[in-house]
Amino acid sequence: MDIRAVLAGLAFAVMWSSAFTSARVIVADASPLAALTLRYLLSGLIGIAVARWWLGQSWRLTPAQWRATIVFGILQNAVYLGTNFVAMQTVPASVAAIIASTMPLLVALAGWVFLGDRLKPLAIAGLLAGLAGVALIMGSRITGGISLQGLALCGVGVVALTVATLSVRGATSGGNFLMVVGLQMLVGCAALALATAVLETPRMTPSWPLAAAFAYTTLVPGLAATFVWFWLVNRIGATRAATFHFLNPFLGVVIAALLLGEALGPLDILGVGIIAVGILAVQLSRQRV
Repeated sequence: MDIRAVLAGLAFAVMWSSAFTSARVIVADASPLAALTLRYLLSGLIGIAVARWWLGQSWRLTPAQWRATIVFGILQNAVYLGTNFVAMQTVPASVAAIIASTMPLLVALAGWVFLGDRLKPLAIAGLLAGLAGVALIMGSRITGGISLQGLALCGVGVVALTVATLSVRGATSGGNFLMVVGLQMLVGCAALALATAVLETPRMTPSWPLAAAFAYTTLVPGLAATFVWFWLVNRIGATRAATFHFLNPFLGVVIAALLLGEALGPLDILGVGIIAVGILAVQLSRQRV
């Protein structure tokens, strides 16, 4: 892993982790589902335009790619982020980031339990450590009066992301990766538009923080992080690239603390450290010597 890959991995981790803080700013001044629908409409159209007219990619996808597009569009873009945006009306960005960061642990656990994947002792130890870290943080938060409904929504979101990840393993191969991502965003936009019409009365209070956060989340976590992630996977492989996920719990709470002033207690810091070590252990156990 050369210095360019390391820097790209760090950049991806920062962009992914910062999305929760920008989302928290957005839902303070706008209805979550309507805002996310508009974000996916813009990100999807920009992504498809860049893929088609800059990179020369085709929207004629393979059957596996179409399956990945639909599954990810609904489960990741609509359910995962939709529930997180709604939850962050009552849940701190740091908590949402911590819960979402457990996805690599849940993928490993589900693969072991439901798909028969074999786990090395290091991976099992990482799973136990990660779950213990989550329990430590959530226990202190629940006793502190956090919204249980918000926590449940975050839990539903990370489970949806886990199912999506397991459902399309290897299905995005065959090129046209940015086109696939752009179309996924439009699928998510369509699903969220329906949810908005049924569940929400759109509202918006115009403000500079809202405009800045919306532009940031559309262009940086939405598009730039996608570019960086696929470049990184192409350069060093998916397993090594996934190692950078161990930074997400730490970066998520630090960014929320710096930009939103969210408080961090000793148990939060300890739990984040334990989760990060657990994720790293799971990912390192997959490395081939």
